[in-house]
Amino acid sequence: MKPPRRPADEHHDWRELRVETFNSRTGGNAFYKAASHPLGAERIASLVRRLSGTGRVAVYDPEGRVDELSALHDLRPIDICGIFAQKVEDVGKTRLGHRLQPVTELHTSPARSVFVAAFDADRLVRHARPLLPAGAIVVTLDEARLPDELLSDRTRYLAAINFATNFAFFRDGDGAHTRLVSSNYWARYGAASPSLWCRLFGEDGNPLATWRETLPADEGTIVIDSRDVRDRFRLGPFTGQLFVHAVGIAGHDLVKYTIDVWSDAPGHLSCTHDANAWPSNRYAGLPAPADDQTVRLWIQNSHPRPIPAGAIGLARMGSETFAPLDQEIPPYATVAIDTRHLVPEAVWPAQLEVRAGRHAARPRYEVTTEERSWLSHVNVEREDLSPDPAILRSAALLGKGFVLPAPILPRERWRTVALPTPMAVSQRELPIAVLVYGPDGTELVRRPLGGVPRGDCPLIDVEALLAKAPLTEVPVGHLELVYDFADGGEADGWLHANFRYLDRTSGHAAETSFGSHIFNMALTFGDEPQSYSGPPPGLSTRLFVRLGHAPYDTMLHLIYPASRPWRPHSQTRLTLVARSGRVVSETTLEIPCSGSRFLRYSELFDEPARRQAGDDAHLVVRDETCRLFGYHGLVSRDEFSLDHMFGA
Repeated sequence: MKPPRRPADEHHDWRELRVETFNSRTGGNAFYKAASHPLGAERIASLVRRLSGTGRVAVYDPEGRVDELSALHDLRPIDICGIFAQKVEDVGKTRLGHRLQPVTELHTSPARSVFVAAFDADRLVRHARPLLPAGAIVVTLDEARLPDELLSDRTRYLAAINFATNFAFFRDGDGAHTRLVSSNYWARYGAASPSLWCRLFGEDGNPLATWRETLPADEGTIVIDSRDVRDRFRLGPFTGQLFVHAVGIAGHDLVKYTIDVWSDAPGHLSCTHDANAWPSNRYAGLPAPADDQTVRLWIQNSHPRPIPAGAIGLARMGSETFAPLDQEIPPYATVAIDTRHLVPEAVWPAQLEVRAGRHAARPRYEVTTEERSWLSHVNVEREDLSPDPAILRSAALLGKGFVLPAPILPRERWRTVALPTPMAVSQRELPIAVLVYGPDGTELVRRPLGGVPRGDCPLIDVEALLAKAPLTEVPVGHLELVYDFADGGEADGWLHANFRYLDRTSGHAAETSFGSHIFNMALTFGDEPQSYSGPPPGLSTRLFVRLGHAPYDTMLHLIYPASRPWRPHSQTRLTLVARSGRVVSETTLEIPCSGSRFLRYSELFDEPARRQAGDDAHLVVRDETCRLFGYHGLVSRDEFSLDHMFGA
């Protein structure tokens, strides 16, 4: 029996988490991070229990936080007798079912205690003290602060740097293992002794272990291996999520990482990257299963409240209805959803939307065949975007404009296919073209695709595009998706695609997805070409490459995309860094503009250098002349993985 279907707009009700996690103009919401932090959540729960025993409570909500707080925590045990606002323009509005009163009327409340719903509340309490009801005690959110040793900035609790947190899919057992790898990039900004506060949650959401990871003093490698964690804490098999909080850091409030997921048995190797720490209402880019596949979506609750039954679900891309998951998910728990059960009519290359209601950080999905499996991730589907006419008006100045580059892996071993993926609710069609380049930057193919409809994106087979080019003539290269307005259309700059790679011999596969950017152009358009260390344009490169653990080698595919002609060749430096942060060796290479290079770690550095670097070394790809885009993965005779690199 098919699951019940609901019109898409019915999803926007109480089941959607009413909290703003991220705003494209103002960035991340530190209050959300503070209120959903697992340790902070325990302290808020204790605070709620205390308030529930004090009798009637007046809530003073000067910053408008109580709605967000109630979205993440059950405040119903508190006997609220009134809510008071500081801003005149808020008076008369409704929060938690109460009409807001001016704080000047607080003294008329019959409350026995006043809850100030704010952190760093000393100043607010001092101002409100003359207005308190007679004999009332004051309780603030400062009672639920994290301990000072977990703060990077102790002067301002809601500083973004205090909540550099993220979740990672993490499992071990029955031969399956997970390995999280990153680097101490905070050392580059002057962080003296950073560490990671870690908590591992099991499938049921209960904590399995909590510990601190000391980081190398220099820009060394961070490694958290599920086998080591399991041995250290004497754990049984688990599938869950790892919460990571970077402490004592500087300059950068994002936790970035790569995870490798593999099995002792062959055929189960994959890699993916950080989970995007800001839960979204929708995600897209989830492939439907082929006839011989199962696709499981791993939903991992990011919050201390259960996800209600029916709050999340799937829809076939282009459909106006969604199939809900009629199952409650406990706090911090992990659930695998068989996509075929919810949307049985969707078959690859059809795509699915995830209606996640801001309950979960970017979910992972796992494609499984009879003998093999691979893991990847969905991406944020934007609800705040609309088509931007300036993209079309500026086409002559922007050249190729927004470019989405991806590797063509060596064709004698791998087949490359691409699937455009709508990533904004407003996108009804995508006017795009696919371009194929040889490694020397020569354009080999330009194929307009017209206005690709939202619900029926075509599969792009690179072998079909290169049908007249023998494997030996064009063994490797890259492809680009770009906007093509020859037949009209509109664009918003949020062009995405899924790229799937198939081993011709073993049948193993990997896939990755990403979005477009403007590359290597001195003109700026909005915040493009993006820069991670200042205002646009971003015209330099610093990428992190984790190196494989035995028995795997590491492969890299570096692409030099350019929206307009830029420097003829890159001046790229690859630095081999030991786990301690010590630089072991360097090598340089040139990549032609619009060209690419396919590389292997075992060929880049000789055996003495690799031996000196030791286990858990990493590479840094640096270029001060242009911005490169890179992919990396592990490779053996029968297996491989692939995902894009992250900026270090």
